[in-house]
Amino acid sequence: MEIKITSAKENPLLKRKEVTFIIDHGPAGKTPGRLEVRKALASEAKTSTELVFVRKIETKTGTSTALGFANVYESTEQARLVEPEYIEQRNNPKPKEEAKE
Repeated sequence: MEIKITSAKENPLLKRKEVTFIIDHGPAGKTPGRLEVRKALASEAKTSTELVFVRKIETKTGTSTALGFANVYESTEQARLVEPEYIEQRNNPKPKEEAKE
């Protein structure tokens, strides 16, 4: 998987950077998961994974590339104030509970 940030726009009012990116996941690979993309974006933006929230990943039909949008916040408190709860849950999934026997 290769990730490239195509644009990064500062939003001082919401204290975040709005990022557009392209992922090249190869012809044999499938679209990468949100958590994998989140880690790659955090390393690309040189920030913590907790400050990156992936909003959307969309694979172009018939290609091995995907377009995506993410927000990179200055602090986790600001992210909790701004991001909707469903986006937070998608980016921070709870560990699966082990099956009870």
